[in-house]
Amino acid sequence: MAKKNKKFKETTIENYYDLKIDKVDELVAALKGDDFEDSESVSMNISDCTGETNDAYLTRRGKQKQFDPYKIDKFSRIPAWIKALFIKWWFAGMVCYFVKMGINISDPLDSIVLCGAVLGLIVDVLVNPLFRYMESDRKEYNAYMMFPFPFKQFWTFFTNILYYVLVLAFVNGCYLGLNELINLIKGTTQQLHIGVEPLLFAVFAVAVDMAFIGIKDGIVYLVKKSKSKKKEGEVNV
Repeated sequence: MAKKNKKFKETTIENYYDLKIDKVDELVAALKGDDFEDSESVSMNISDCTGETNDAYLTRRGKQKQFDPYKIDKFSRIPAWIKALFIKWWFAGMVCYFVKMGINISDPLDSIVLCGAVLGLIVDVLVNPLFRYMESDRKEYNAYMMFPFPFKQFWTFFTNILYYVLVLAFVNGCYLGLNELINLIKGTTQQLHIGVEPLLFAVFAVAVDMAFIGIKDGIVYLVKKSKSKKKEGEVNV
């Protein structure tokens, strides 16, 4: 009796896998556009799939638009570095517009601390999660984050705030240096002063931010390289 049950289970499993193989063959044939026996050809026209007749489903030449599962959208064609720098630049400009210019703090130190804290909060809550959402398996946005951790860490909330306070301190130094350079070139006794506005502020913020990230990436690379050399030396010994 046990032998019969075992034989029945084995034949059932074999039939099960045979059935799946047949279905895979049908799916491959459908994707190739072939016809099966006793079946109709699969239409890739959007109007046929949705059951609606609309002019939006027609091309300029009057042909039916078709589904293309392998089509790459226009946003995905933009290089990752352009999207990353634009997002960082845009959020930095918004912080300047709404916080620095909106509140109009007179004391420079208070302005640096407040704007840096707000920018660090936005980067931790919005920018870095957005980068994680857009990235692929290549992790191409890691090069644009100071703390590129794969999932949310509680301590990055505070480190991002402290880090961007430091970034805005250097941004303030960039403005001071630019003003000194302009006055030196002009050679006039009257001191010229460039005011803070979102566009240039965001450029300085992104430049300083990427400079610090580049230094961090260089240090990480050197540490990993030294560790790999130590391991190779231990293996050779």
